[in-house]
Amino acid sequence: MPKKTASDYLFEELRLVQGVINRMGTNSFLIKGWAITLVVATLLIRGNTYQYFIAFLPWLMFWYLDSYFLRLERLYLKLFTWLRENRLKSREFLFDMDSQSLEKRFGKDVDCLGQTMFSKTLGIFYLLLFAIIVAAIFIGFFVK
Repeated sequence: MPKKTASDYLFEELRLVQGVINRMGTNSFLIKGWAITLVVATLLIRGNTYQYFIAFLPWLMFWYLDSYFLRLERLYLKLFTWLRENRLKSREFLFDMDSQSLEKRFGKDVDCLGQTMFSKTLGIFYLLLFAIIVAAIFIGFFVK
């Protein structure tokens, strides 16, 4: 069996990081689907008009989770870029994919969680969902 070269290790490490990035993207897609499903389900519950306010729970929870995964995805993208540019020159952090380590190394280069929540991709989606909840509450209270 031939000895592995630095390029072999680079490609293996890049493949692992790319797999994590792909899973983060899949998580974001699934979270958006569940957010819509649960918000609409809570709005369809019949009963007291105040029950519409329950829709804010899944809305906020999934917005936070989606932001968390998007921020993690951006950290792993920074790692991917760093590996591509520096791995053949450096052996430090070899196969280091721990999220806390990434936070220490690249956290200042990536938007914080609050900024990520209001990024274009998430802000528009979740604020539109918020508008739907508010419209349902308005209709529930004032239109009979």
